[in-house]
Amino acid sequence: MAVCYQLPVLALDRPVPKHVLSRRGAISFSSSSALFSPTPRHLSKRRGAISYDSADQTALFIRLLGEAKRTLSHTVSGTRVCFVFRSVSLCLLPAVSVFTSCCLSVHFLLSQCLLPVVSVFTSCCLSVYFLLLQCVLQRVGCWDFDVFLLDRLTNGNSLVSLTLHLFVHYGLIRLFQLDVVKLRRFLVCVQEDYRSHNPYHNALHAADVTQAMHCFLREPQLAETLTSCDILLGLVAAATHDLDHPGVNQRFLVQTEHHLAALYQNTSVLENHHWKSAVGLLRESGLLAHRPASERLKMEERLGSLILATDISRQNDYLSQFRCHLQSGDLRMDNANHRHFILQMAMKCADICNPCRPWRLCKLWSSKVTEEFFHQGDTERKHNMEVSPMCDRQTNSMAKIQIDFISNVVEPLFSEWSRFSATPLSRVMMGHLSANKAGWRRSLLEEAEPAKLSASS
Repeated sequence: MAVCYQLPVLALDRPVPKHVLSRRGAISFSSSSALFSPTPRHLSKRRGAISYDSADQTALFIRLLGEAKRTLSHTVSGTRVCFVFRSVSLCLLPAVSVFTSCCLSVHFLLSQCLLPVVSVFTSCCLSVYFLLLQCVLQRVGCWDFDVFLLDRLTNGNSLVSLTLHLFVHYGLIRLFQLDVVKLRRFLVCVQEDYRSHNPYHNALHAADVTQAMHCFLREPQLAETLTSCDILLGLVAAATHDLDHPGVNQRFLVQTEHHLAALYQNTSVLENHHWKSAVGLLRESGLLAHRPASERLKMEERLGSLILATDISRQNDYLSQFRCHLQSGDLRMDNANHRHFILQMAMKCADICNPCRPWRLCKLWSSKVTEEFFHQGDTERKHNMEVSPMCDRQTNSMAKIQIDFISNVVEPLFSEWSRFSATPLSRVMMGHLSANKAGWRRSLLEEAEPAKLSASS
């Protein structure tokens, strides 16, 4: 008896409707409910392609390259299994180069029963899935890294997958004798403590900041001098820097007399909460329980100073100190205090680096943060409060907000960072920043055109 299975190579987290599985030559997956509607979309007309969880169905696809086949026979509990592989090209756009994989068509030639083969096919699917994941994570040090693609591929677990990968990459598990189970438990708790309904301040933003922090840790002046403890704290701070963010700013918490504002006396309210929440999860997970108590307390304190550095209201204080060091040329990376200060500046840069990303990623992040700002503004207006700056959808636009943010916050910070670290990465970031600012100015002019036409008429 010969049984042919045309199955997806990626594991699904939901049942697949019959109209999707019955498509000829095309199987599509998406977290978007629209794709699973009763009426199949035009995608069902495609042939020889698999689209996986993308708004435009181009982020990941598989294309047949021909009829080249390879046969592999295997025997499981007396059952002969024959795998017939077609050579396929698997492309992850725009982040990953084309590479060759297999396992699009799997033909089982069974002589007895199907059940013993399930584990073999499951193992095959998992192997391909982890091959995809590793392929994406291999580019984690690239500035154009697409964290949105990673999040789709990991089914929303990008923060856990990326941070765990970086812990392995830097050898931190071995160096600090960390329990892998406790480490994963800690990272899962961190990811779950981010509020997924926030458009911007969520676990995906934390993953993006962690990836940016990794890029900065690789810069020569840091890579050659940072200790393993510096790297550990830098990654943990990046992953937890917005933990349990409520989706509103400090001004809103103070005006509404929120209990966090009272607890932290209206000073770095959010940042203090993120820090204390991170410390709570560290202690609860027991990740560092095997380290001496004095060492743990010192690490928690340094973690706090890194997270507190992301307070945008203290931007000028850090920037002035940074400029003074650069002008006097007295930064010494063999000095622990100076190294920690540079780590704080790297943390600040990683937190607000979206305008320095390629235009496509910059626009995605800008849309998310604007949505969150406007949601706060709508809430303030609903309760007859003064609408916070940048949160009023009636007087602001995404382009205007981004131009102001780049001019007043991002450019001053990254200009000084480029002076400190004059590397190819800095030149790439400043190039994107300049191009993106010009792009937002064009958008602003386009927004103004209809108003001019209506005024003239």
